[in-house]
Parts: sequence; C-alpha cells; structure tokens
Amino acid sequence: MPFNRRQMLQLMTSLAVTTACPAMAWEPESPVELELLHAMPGQDAYFRQVAEAFTAKNPKIRIRFRASPANYPEAHQSILRAAITNKLPDIYHSAWIYFEEAVRQLKKRNAICDVTDLFKAEGDAWAQENYYQSMIDIGTVDGRLYALPFAASTPVFFYNADLVKAAGGDPDNFPTEWEEIIRLGSAIKKLGNADGISFDVEVWPDDWLWQTLILEQGGSLMDKDGKHCGFNNDFGLNAMRLCRRIVTEGGMTMRDYEQSRQQFVAGKIGIIASSPNAARAFTDLVGSKFKLGCQIYPRMNKDHGRLPTGGNGGMILTKDPIKQRAAWEYLKFACGPEGQKIAVLGSGYMPTNKLAEKPEYLGDFYKKNPLWYTPIKQIPFAMGWQGYTGNNGFRIWTKQRDIIGLVMRGSITPEEGVRQIVSATESLF
Repeated sequence: MPFNRRQMLQLMTSLAVTTACPAMAWEPESPVELELLHAMPGQDAYFRQVAEAFTAKNPKIRIRFRASPANYPEAHQSILRAAITNKLPDIYHSAWIYFEEAVRQLKKRNAICDVTDLFKAEGDAWAQENYYQSMIDIGTVDGRLYALPFAASTPVFFYNADLVKAAGGDPDNFPTEWEEIIRLGSAIKKLGNADGISFDVEVWPDDWLWQTLILEQGGSLMDKDGKHCGFNNDFGLNAMRLCRRIVTEGGMTMRDYEQSRQQFVAGKIGIIASSPNAARAFTDLVGSKFKLGCQIYPRMNKDHGRLPTGGNGGMILTKDPIKQRAAWEYLKFACGPEGQKIAVLGSGYMPTNKLAEKPEYLGDFYKKNPLWYTPIKQIPFAMGWQGYTGNNGFRIWTKQRDIIGLVMRGSITPEEGVRQIVSATESLF
C-alpha cells in the first residue's frame, strides 16, 4: 500500500521497536479505534469478549464491530463490494474457504496488508513457541503471510448418547466407519421418535461437507492441471452415493440447516455432522435433556484421507500505518493463548495457538471436558481448505449444492449427479 512520508516514518518507527525488542509492549501515542468485521451473529459474543480483554490490556486501542453477515459466503461478498467502494473495515476475519480468493482480489486493489515482515519482526522464538507451521501455512499465499489463524475446525459428529444406547449402540464407543454410522442411524430412526442422521451437505452455507467427502477419500477438488474437477471419477461417485444412502438408509430427513440444529438439541435427531464450533451452543441448549457425545469424522481412506480446515483468519485491511500496527497487536492477542482461550470456550473451535493448550489456558479444561477435545485428535489429518481456479467459489457452490440436493432426494441418480456437478463447476472456472 502506498504511504506518504509521515506515515512511512511512523510505520518504520513502530517496526524498529518491535525488531529491537519483540516482547516490548507497543501502544499508539493517541487513541486508535479499529473497525472489525466477522461473519455470523451467533459468534458476536466471544468476539466481543476477546476485544474487551484486549482493550483492558491496551486501553488506547478500541475495537468497533460492524454488523455481522449471516454466514461466510455473505461476508466474503460484502468485503469484495466494500473493496470497490473503498469502505473496507480495518480488520476482517476471512473464512479459510474464501481466503486465497479474497487475498488475490484485495491485492489487485492494493487493499490488504502483507504482514510477513510484522510476523518476522516478532522473532523466530516467538513464532515457534506460538504457532504450528501448518497454521501459518493456511494464512499464506504465494509465500507471503496475510492472516493470523484465529479459528480452526475439522468436521465432527455430535450425537445423542441416549438415543444411541436405545438403538443398541455403545455411546462410549461411537463408530468411526461410515457403514456402522449408517446402520446406527437406521436403528435410531426405527425407534420411531427421532431421525437417525443429519448430514446437511445440500444446504450447508459453503462446500465444507462436500469437500470433506472428496478429501476424506484421498481426492482433490481440482485436477493437477488446474483446469478440471478432481471428482469426475470414483471420488465424486462415492460421495454422491453416500449422500443418497444417508437419506435412504441412515434415517435422514432433508430440512434447513438451522432446523436440523434445533431438532438435534430437542432430541429429535440422533447424529449430526457439524463444526466443532457448535460445542458451546449444543452443550448449553441440550443441558440435561440428554447426554451429549462427540466423535471424530469417519474418513473413508485411513492412509491418505484428509479433512479440510474450516474457521477463519484475521486480515489487516487498513491503509493507515498506525492502525496497521494497532491491528497487528490486536491479532497477536486474539490469536494468542489468552484470546484463544476465550474464543475456544465461547465456540468449540480448535485452538490455533500452541500455548493455548497449556494447563492454565485450555489444558485443564480439556481434561474435564473431553467432548471439546475431539477435533484436536484430527489435527494430523487436517489440511488447508481447497478452492477452484478463478474467482467464482461462491457461485460454484450455489450450483453444486442444488445438484447434490437432487441426488439426495432421488430426483437424479448419483451417476447423473456427478455428470451435472462436474459440468456446472467447470463452466465457472
């Protein structure tokens, strides 16, 4: 981003202080207010708690929140529009699914801060103490860092342990294979008072669950040539067949995504695929109605299957160098052990910071609440969220989910579903 001479001197001074003494506290000469945008109103509470805890330690820096878009796709579209009108927030938490696309579009308008030098200025010891390299890689595009990891998740299954037991299953040894899960879902449905499984891939706000069905087999969204889908093969066919079987054999009723969550906490669904960030809401809403369980996601290919990492990372979009430095201080806190403790306990996401797993932050909590620890078991299988060639990720998913829905309803065969989804996807590259 271009700076005038005064702004450049201010930024160089702040960087020099950081380089000379990474542990030294930094504060602006005058109060700074930063505007922040994140998706999903349901996440407002813990975002605000993180901001309040940060300001308590940094009283000259305050965070003001923009109204939260309903979901990640809407947030992504709002940022692209804001870039055109020059009305961007100072900090934006981009979903990993749209992260690379957002970086490339914002770079074209010189509207995003490359934080590589800020990160390096903190020192190698600080970086190694706080972050797994895989977490930093997720926030990197073309070798440059554009986001610190704030939230990370891999899909899990929550389940009603009472219904599982009533259906003849073992709540303490919930299955980790698709065949067994489908059989258990069928048995729950036969009890007569609840659906078996909810796997709402066809109404999910983004392609996370669909992508998971491909990656868990060891597949990829794109071919190596970058010009064709990576699921015009058995990966795609297996995924489509499984989607249909979950409905016909697993006892799933197709409904709206939010309705499924409501039915689950009401005890009307036995098993639900979800992000671990539902842990807090499910725990609070279920209360004592039934025993809540959580299990890792059932990968089809145990050797090569991987799970896409959901969640978001904090970007700096302001062009003002002092605000950039203040925003960096905020992101260090939010993505540090204190901020992560607040965010994880308020959501259920996996911590993105190594230090957050220490006993004084989340370690003791995980020992007492193993349900919340489930997604951490999947870190060895986690990978970055894949995208497609071009900048039509949102449009591609709106086309894909309609076709997946037709397969799940039985309106078209899985084979026809693969043909249609490949055609619709490649037409938008």
